[in-house]
Amino acid sequence: MKFSVPKEAFLAELQILQGIVEKRNTMPILANILMNVSAANIELTGTDLEVGLRTHIGADIEKTGAITVNGKKIFEIVKSLPEGQAVEVELKDETLEIRAGASEFKVLCLAKEDYPQVPDAKFDQGITLPLQDLKDMIDRVFYAITQEQRYYLNGALLSLKNHQIELVSTDGHRLSYTKKAQDGLKLEKDLSVIVAKKTLNEIRKFEDETVAFDLDENNLFFRVGPRTLISRIIESKFPNYQAVIPKDNPGRLVIGRAELADAIRRVSLLSAERSKGIKFTIEKNKLRLFSSNPEIGEARDRLAVEYKGQDLEIGFNAQYLLDFLTAVGSEKVLFELKDENSAVLMRPETEEGLTNIYVLMPMKI
Repeated sequence: MKFSVPKEAFLAELQILQGIVEKRNTMPILANILMNVSAANIELTGTDLEVGLRTHIGADIEKTGAITVNGKKIFEIVKSLPEGQAVEVELKDETLEIRAGASEFKVLCLAKEDYPQVPDAKFDQGITLPLQDLKDMIDRVFYAITQEQRYYLNGALLSLKNHQIELVSTDGHRLSYTKKAQDGLKLEKDLSVIVAKKTLNEIRKFEDETVAFDLDENNLFFRVGPRTLISRIIESKFPNYQAVIPKDNPGRLVIGRAELADAIRRVSLLSAERSKGIKFTIEKNKLRLFSSNPEIGEARDRLAVEYKGQDLEIGFNAQYLLDFLTAVGSEKVLFELKDENSAVLMRPETEEGLTNIYVLMPMKI
């Protein structure tokens, strides 16, 4: 194996692989990247057995071959090299020699035969999604994926229907649902799959206009440019989220998103460390916020609001409120409330193409 490649192109692909390669060293080979050099290009593959990434780089190739090399170390080496340099890479026995200018490194490698097989995608269904729309939707649901122990909740439910994409996440305390119309999306049948949190996070890093989507019995595939993201399907039944979305909450509160977020941040400074609890007292055209910590003190604030409904005292986890308020971009948000024990439905007051619903359980304070 011997090739020469511009530093910037090599570094960009090595960097995107850093989110994939295994950090915990449960299997030493998973800390490595499979480097497969053909006459056409360099193929780089990383996997942690759950999520994988395969990418390609054009290069001046003298000799073909394949080897696996530590993903973190080769990234750090290439990053340290002078800007604008061509990186020369050559495999001698089981050692990868990396040179640029006067700099030279020799890195011990592991054989390609020990590397786990990463499945290929055909992309013959012709499903293409707007990447920025998908990233916007991921941003609306990502913060509610917190249940690592319950693996079926450690991801979001992606539903593709004719002319529509839906994405939903929940951790048992809250639920975030988003959908967007897609006129160009036509399917033979609806698709619903749970996409792992790590996969969603990697999609957020991609830049392009579209993402091609495919799946087989065990894996999901997302292709953006020269990169293909491979993710094992989470085999489980997602909770019936439609059943927990409130349909008949009579109280309606409208408030400026930024001013509410600022008030919550202030009041939560003196909330209990573990619960992050704050209390809302909602009256006609007025919202009072309160928190207390027996060891520190208490905090109060007051905001003018638009409210129709009965006077109400209700407690929330401050961070759960801030997660939603930070993710949405609208000037005002709408709360639909019933009583102090029932789930609250929140949404942007005005929606521009992207529907976003947030359901939050109250807490006792």
